[in-house]
Amino acid sequence: MLVYECELFEVVPILRRYARALTGATDRGDALVTRCVEAAVMAPSRFGLDRGGDGSRLSMYALLNLLFDRSPEEFGPPGRPLPSPHPIERALAELPEAERRLYLLTALEGLSIRQAAKVLQLPAGESIDRLKAARARVRAAMVQRVMVVEDNALLAMELGELVADMGHVVCGTAGNETEALALLKAEKPTLALLDVRLADGGSGIEIARRLKRVRDLRTIFVTAFDDDIRALDARHLGQIVRKPFTNAGIQAAISRAIFMPQPVALA
Repeated sequence: MLVYECELFEVVPILRRYARALTGATDRGDALVTRCVEAAVMAPSRFGLDRGGDGSRLSMYALLNLLFDRSPEEFGPPGRPLPSPHPIERALAELPEAERRLYLLTALEGLSIRQAAKVLQLPAGESIDRLKAARARVRAAMVQRVMVVEDNALLAMELGELVADMGHVVCGTAGNETEALALLKAEKPTLALLDVRLADGGSGIEIARRLKRVRDLRTIFVTAFDDDIRALDARHLGQIVRKPFTNAGIQAAISRAIFMPQPVALA
């Protein structure tokens, strides 16, 4: 064991990162790495520990995949991650498994497509096509359908342009609660930008509460009246961007909302 301590010391943190992403859980990922190291120590030459370098790293990635596929009783569903609250992980979980692993090995672990193909025992040409498909599907999964609730038509248009510039879809604008709830039903938005004080006397805070009850919709308040949100103890309903807003402020809030962990649906 002492002969290979330096090699293992360098590779274990890397393996833990990949294993946690592979299994979808910290404890299962760490248990998988422990099993992997134990197996590698039993046959160091087979897994390149006696040679070091990229060869041992790629061999250990391959061993992690093999153990994950063969031990569902320990590491979850055969060859699949546990459900995750994180949007990108949830998007990745929808991919065919070979594409998910290609994505992880290249995007998370920094392997070349040729190295990732070697780990997964896939032809290089096929791997390139699969990785392109995986990237396209992950990008599509991150696109939001955004509802804008703002009674000022010019501001609503400006917000819509910002949303579109980020690559998202404006599924509609509303000036009051009735229009907002109709949009919710007809367009199935995934994110809402809400003014607080509306011209008809309506409240964006009450709309946010309705949206939360009906669909647990993520919301961002875009308002000059953030004191209303604090007074009504509504800060838990969404982020706050003060008017006059900046492009960077709106874009940052949308990005935070997209990557915010969401509850995992129970089967």
